[in-house]
Amino acid sequence: MPAPSRRGLLFGTAAVSAGALLTACTSNEPRAKEPAANNAPAADDKPGTPVTIGFAGPQADHGWLNAINQNAKERAKKYSEVTLEITEGSNDTAAQIGQIQTLINKKVDVLVILPADGKALTQVGLQAMKAGIPVVNLDRVFASPQAYRCWIGGDNYGMGLNAGRFIGERLKDKPGAKVVELAGLDSLELTKQRTQGFDDALKNYPNITKVARQAAEFTVESGQAKMAQLLQAQSQFDALWNHDDDQGVGALRAIAQAGRKEFLMVGGAGAKSAMDAIKADNSVLKATVLYPPTMAASAIDLARALAQKKGVGGLSELEIPASITLYSAVVTKDNVDEYLPTGFS
Repeated sequence: MPAPSRRGLLFGTAAVSAGALLTACTSNEPRAKEPAANNAPAADDKPGTPVTIGFAGPQADHGWLNAINQNAKERAKKYSEVTLEITEGSNDTAAQIGQIQTLINKKVDVLVILPADGKALTQVGLQAMKAGIPVVNLDRVFASPQAYRCWIGGDNYGMGLNAGRFIGERLKDKPGAKVVELAGLDSLELTKQRTQGFDDALKNYPNITKVARQAAEFTVESGQAKMAQLLQAQSQFDALWNHDDDQGVGALRAIAQAGRKEFLMVGGAGAKSAMDAIKADNSVLKATVLYPPTMAASAIDLARALAQKKGVGGLSELEIPASITLYSAVVTKDNVDEYLPTGFS
């Protein structure tokens, strides 16, 4: 089970504001009065006002989505005053709307919603906000900023960008280098963003050409089938960027069956199986770019702070931010032990 991120939002008492650090310096001048904003209440680990958080996510039919649910549940348990009302989750838009409306009718204090389809669920986000229930929009963004108070999610463009940079640096001295891409569902905007980031990174390496791309479906079976097609069509290449570690399990099977090992592979999302393979260093998989499901734990932190009318420790503002984009770190053999606790099954 993934642990809450240590790199996420600094809500604890260990967070020190820049103003506090500056006033600690020795000076002969009279100490300036602290700005009022620095005295704003910030969320910490101490029990506060009782809060009921409604959590609605899609069906956990994928390792990453299951990790989202687990992160939310475990984070809520950390706070004795937090009650988590969690739905079963559904990939059916109408069903998820119904689940969220049930939470609205229960008059929860805050809603955390990871919509199966951000555009399609925008209206129910607006409904909650109009009912006076603030919404933390998790990852897949609603079509209107009026449908949520705060958005927190991953950086799909950054995933592709950092995957491209890693591959580019590994191949920058190889003339005529070739790369291939195993994308996710092309119907999703996030897939297009990951591809765009990858392509933009490769523009910095004129010696590298992307020679093929296949779109899979974020499943083991689709990863295996589409990777087999790529291998059959391309007799030789130097690197593979795979958008998703779940479909990467299938991709690695196809690669092993074909007996191919002339290239390096970079995965995406941060599954524990991928990190274990990177640590073992016994396959083509050499790195994975994170899309951390720990964002769900941070969403619970944000929802709690929002309901208790508190800000974020380490920041001077009275309110939580309107938008938070997480960083897509690259996990390699050199740093895998640091990230393994966040790996999901």
